[in-house]
Amino acid sequence: MLRAFACSLLVAAGTGAAVAEPAPSAGDTLPLVPAAKLQWMYDVPSATDAAGKIVVHWYCSPRVSTCNDDLARIMTLKENHPRVYFVAYVNGAKADAQKLDPIRGSEGVGRGTVAYGPEAMAQFKRLGLVGPASFVVDVDGKVALASLGSGPSELDARDAKVAALANAIKEYAVTVEGPRTVKAGEKFTLGLKIQLATWLHYSKKPGAAFDFKLTIVPGDIKCEATALSTDQLKIADQTLSAQVTCSGPRGSYEMRGQINFSFDTAGGALGLGSDGATWKFQIE
Repeated sequence: MLRAFACSLLVAAGTGAAVAEPAPSAGDTLPLVPAAKLQWMYDVPSATDAAGKIVVHWYCSPRVSTCNDDLARIMTLKENHPRVYFVAYVNGAKADAQKLDPIRGSEGVGRGTVAYGPEAMAQFKRLGLVGPASFVVDVDGKVALASLGSGPSELDARDAKVAALANAIKEYAVTVEGPRTVKAGEKFTLGLKIQLATWLHYSKKPGAAFDFKLTIVPGDIKCEATALSTDQLKIADQTLSAQVTCSGPRGSYEMRGQINFSFDTAGGALGLGSDGATWKFQIE
């Protein structure tokens, strides 16, 4: 099934224009183009498969020795980093694309696709590319690196950048909120927020679970609640919030809590998350 690709194919493919265009650089957003105008060895690029991944747009030409060398590098990146999605463009016909295919059929299902044919070849001319050339797009949809050279140092830098970005991908971020000092007897609030990545959503499916519990509460600290269920937690867009209100006498304290939550992945599966927080504070 053909699916729209929101992670961006490059610059005006299929327009027929012979106008030279500058290659994208770091910080650029790659414009969307009609994927249907390109010929693909597999399905068209999939926004679902690419969601939450680094996307590498890789350009290479047949009979360029450095392209054959870089193909091995790209395949190594694919094997070592499951959170990288590859869109390869080959400056030639299908037979050329088969030789420079980093996806390799069923072994790369969900990992990318390969474009070839007249429109792909025209794109090489418009951008002045021969290859190997790579445009590394971060999860925010912006170009993180444009690698236009074939020297070992430049390819090493690209591979290191891809690895660093892939390893830095997180499904959610945690924010812990609470005071450092409190007056004796006065109420204070301890909070924990989970910010989901943009490609995920808190789930409403059967089996989805949300709860929060204080796991360590000093005996002389009194809280209005030590556990919160789904209807006591707040969800606003990508943010899940838990708050408890407590009070206590003078002293130095440490409290801990844990939150559990469910989210829908880009592919529609149910994901489960769990994280915790520690609060240290002084009551004076």
